[in-house]
Amino acid sequence: MKAFAALYRELDASTSNLAKQAALQRYLREAPSQDAAWAVYFLAGGKPRQLVPVKLLRLLAQEAAGLPEWLFDESYEAVGDLAETIALLLPPPTDAHDLGLAQWVEQHLLPLRGAPADELPDRLRAQWRQLAPDERLVYFKLITGAFRVGVSKLQVTQALAAVGAVDAKRVAQRLMGYTHIGARPDAAAYGALIAPETEGEQNTVTSGQPYPFFLAHPFNVGVEQFDALLGPPANWLVEWKWDGIRAQLVKRAGQVWLWSRGEELVTERFPELATMGEALPDGTVLDGEIVVWREDRVQPFAELQRRLGRKTLGPKLLRELPVVLLVYDIVEWQGRDLRALPQADRRVLLDDVVAQVQHPQLIASPMLTGADWADLARQREAARSLGVEGMMLKRRDAQYGVGRTKDVGVWWKWKIDPLSVDAVLIYAQRGHGRRASLYSDYTFAVWDGPPDQPDRRLVPFAKAYSGLTDAEMARVDAVIRKTTIESFGPVRSVKPTLVFELGFEGIARSPRHKSGIAVRFPRMLRWREDKGVEEADTLATLEALLPS
Repeated sequence: MKAFAALYRELDASTSNLAKQAALQRYLREAPSQDAAWAVYFLAGGKPRQLVPVKLLRLLAQEAAGLPEWLFDESYEAVGDLAETIALLLPPPTDAHDLGLAQWVEQHLLPLRGAPADELPDRLRAQWRQLAPDERLVYFKLITGAFRVGVSKLQVTQALAAVGAVDAKRVAQRLMGYTHIGARPDAAAYGALIAPETEGEQNTVTSGQPYPFFLAHPFNVGVEQFDALLGPPANWLVEWKWDGIRAQLVKRAGQVWLWSRGEELVTERFPELATMGEALPDGTVLDGEIVVWREDRVQPFAELQRRLGRKTLGPKLLRELPVVLLVYDIVEWQGRDLRALPQADRRVLLDDVVAQVQHPQLIASPMLTGADWADLARQREAARSLGVEGMMLKRRDAQYGVGRTKDVGVWWKWKIDPLSVDAVLIYAQRGHGRRASLYSDYTFAVWDGPPDQPDRRLVPFAKAYSGLTDAEMARVDAVIRKTTIESFGPVRSVKPTLVFELGFEGIARSPRHKSGIAVRFPRMLRWREDKGVEEADTLATLEALLPS
């Protein structure tokens, strides 16, 4: 645990990618395999299910520190991070330990989940009495599910590749599924990540393991520049960018696995797609988008969210919200890895496979054609009415790469401009990491009526924290501190004085929100210093953006 806490401290303190890579490799070479297994799990994004109620942690920490509730809350507000607050406030440790990360996770942390409620306080107190302050920070971040440090999964992959002298693409494939929420990594699992490649590994016939997803880069230039940057449309495969859940369907050894891009096994969430997969021959891996499909067209993402939010999927829900897999690539066929084939060749084979299977839950993503880029741009204008996010441009000779890369080809996402409204900032909360000292997470509202309506009110509808520069964030933070009306724990209610243009990808009705409306991926496009609060948009403006 001491070594992992030291690694966390080193990674958190550095902004140099070279320094972070050196620290990762040094730790992986020196740590016992069982500790390295868990370190990779956490650094690559793995998070166990919630281990202890946060409310209990706060109460026990407050008691241990001998603080009244108001002073604990003030401390939390000043620090901006619960794990760090508790680690700082607890009295010094009275015991010691020599346990590694794996022992702490497996013998102490994971058993907390499901432990009798009356035993939890004593267990927690006994644990943190053994931990030094920097170890406590990591410990509480793991318990609260807030473990984040400035390292990407790609950097972890590169470190593993260097330590094992294995190709990074092979390591990326081995990592697929490693951070699944139910995973329990051990020394053998870590050893498999860095083991030398074998001939049989290329075509594993029984594993449900997917391939690393190939990701697209944004392409946001004027259409007049397309010819110069991309050449003619004939060099590209063009299709719609669907608004669903990216997934790979794997069929091997008579079994079907459905993996989301977030490396979550979602087979049970979509039983009709699992049934469809049974119709595929063994040794098939398809890449596509899970969408709700009704009346021969894709339905809004909010419809898909209705399914994701249910613990049980009854026959009525399956009838009302039928899903399909809109496939746009095939990465394995008859047990052979096809990723090195050109995009155009893979697409021809995919169309043949879909035609052979002929299953209603398997639909090939339609190809789009145009005389030139201007023609395709005109077609793209209909994207929002069709429920799609824009177009995908895939170079005909592109191989299927690993992650967001350009070394073997490229995919571009040519998205439509976001929907937007002018909204008022009404609540603010401190950020995390390097923004822990700034109010950077905001809640925005619109008016519930026009300017001439008496007693109209601001109604919250979205939260956003991205889109501003560091300089703008510092200026907004200063305004928030001067205009605070009331504090609710870490949240401040502020006098409405600031207007921002908010952009978002989608909008839908939602009975769970006070405004009756939910927006997807909201972010700040610009600070409207030219607009007064009274000029901000209304609920009617939002409702006018709802899809018919």
